[in-house]
Amino acid sequence: MNLESPKINIAKSAQDVFEFLSDVKNFESLMPENISKFEVLEEDKFLFALKGMPEIILKKKETTPHSKIVLGAAGGKLDFSLVGDITEIDSGSSNVQLRFSGDFNPMMAMMVKGPISKFIETLATRIPNSI
Repeated sequence: MNLESPKINIAKSAQDVFEFLSDVKNFESLMPENISKFEVLEEDKFLFALKGMPEIILKKKETTPHSKIVLGAAGGKLDFSLVGDITEIDSGSSNVQLRFSGDFNPMMAMMVKGPISKFIETLATRIPNSI
């Protein structure tokens, strides 16, 4: 299952956006209102839970300076990734788009598609106000 957030214009350089998203503790400010838990476990790993959902642990897996950050599942039974693609427009503005990719059976995919779509859209739309 592959999902994408809308592209969000940000009045910050690609470097600023990359540095913000590279620090996993900053994801707390991007979380939706229904977050019930957020905890930084290591420099590159955090745990979060939304009300009514199981806890999820994300770990920074890969970075390409100023253009891409890949977070992946750290443990658990589901394998998925969350990719932040950053595109520089000019020295003071950039675009960011989040992409979710997960390998789920059809029943699971049907159940999680709506909540995950809303989740990544919320993360993306909160970036400009959080940096």
